[in-house]
Amino acid sequence: MSRYLDTLGTIVLLELRQRIRSVAWVVLVSVVFVLVGIVTLLLWASLSAFGGDVSQSAGVYSTVIFFVLLVGTLVTPAISGAAINGDREAGTLATTQVTLASSSQIVLGKFLAAWTVALTFLAASLPALLFTLIAGGVRGDTLAASLGVLVLELGVVAAVGVGLSGLISRPLFSVVTTYLVVAALSIGTLIAFTLGGLAFQSQQTQTYIGIDYSVGGEFDPVTGLPEEIVCLEPETYSYPVPRFDYVWGILAANPYIVLADAAPTTFDRNGYPEDLFGQFAIGVRSAQLTPDLDSVVDECAAALAGDPSAAYEFETPQQVFERTVPSWFVGLIIHLVLATAALSAAIARTRTPAGSLPTGSRIA
Repeated sequence: MSRYLDTLGTIVLLELRQRIRSVAWVVLVSVVFVLVGIVTLLLWASLSAFGGDVSQSAGVYSTVIFFVLLVGTLVTPAISGAAINGDREAGTLATTQVTLASSSQIVLGKFLAAWTVALTFLAASLPALLFTLIAGGVRGDTLAASLGVLVLELGVVAAVGVGLSGLISRPLFSVVTTYLVVAALSIGTLIAFTLGGLAFQSQQTQTYIGIDYSVGGEFDPVTGLPEEIVCLEPETYSYPVPRFDYVWGILAANPYIVLADAAPTTFDRNGYPEDLFGQFAIGVRSAQLTPDLDSVVDECAAALAGDPSAAYEFETPQQVFERTVPSWFVGLIIHLVLATAALSAAIARTRTPAGSLPTGSRIA
């Protein structure tokens, strides 16, 4: 086991030295550092301009974390998507395969190196994150959960890229395919959710019972209601509503939803989320609710009871959150299974001696 880990560590170090010596890596890390800094300062300035309590603005931290995830999913495929077939095309993979290193050590070593390089973009964002943490408003459990899921999601993207680079012969095709997988999880799930909800529709009937303000005498200056409340005839409306509750599970595979739903949600005194994590989580939690297909808005009965606004009472986001279920662990399991399958397939594909050569390869 020790010899296996030593060989694995050697491959990781060789990969990292090769990547770190690259000028492109230094440029990318510098660009990420500058971009995250600019985003953080702009958010801070916006909160100050609108009179927000900057010292309690956990929203800045959550926005920066989402931005780092966005940058990571945009850059990591380019780093990992040609890890194996790029060496095969350059003629250096065969040199490694004739050593004592096994195919699993080669693939896992390249994966760990690509994951480590992806984490450097998170490291470049640490000054901005520390800035938001020092200001306050970020709970410890939110910090631990968000950073933990972010690290895992970057690892998933790196694993998919390395796995596809072992399965696909051409580096360009494997990089593009990795981007397509990331796009399918990030954007494709949103499109499928929206179209699925619109495809499954139900007929909703709403009955409205209002107040006849043209009769009843003088208006009460406190309630704004006439002295004698006269109810109008019930009016019934019928219209189709999308059934997002049938397809909300699709969003469980979205990495941004996984990150948001995994982070503990905090609410203000009115029951509204205080950060971007909570807003994303409330969105997917609300989609779980079955619409009321036969609703009644009885403004007249509420007025007779002395509280006309009671006819329009609705649940706060916190109430919705408390009576729905989390989905982040399902999405995380899906991502980990996808990453494991990609790496396992790449190990099988690069095993030597190979039963067949990749398409386009030939023996010199």
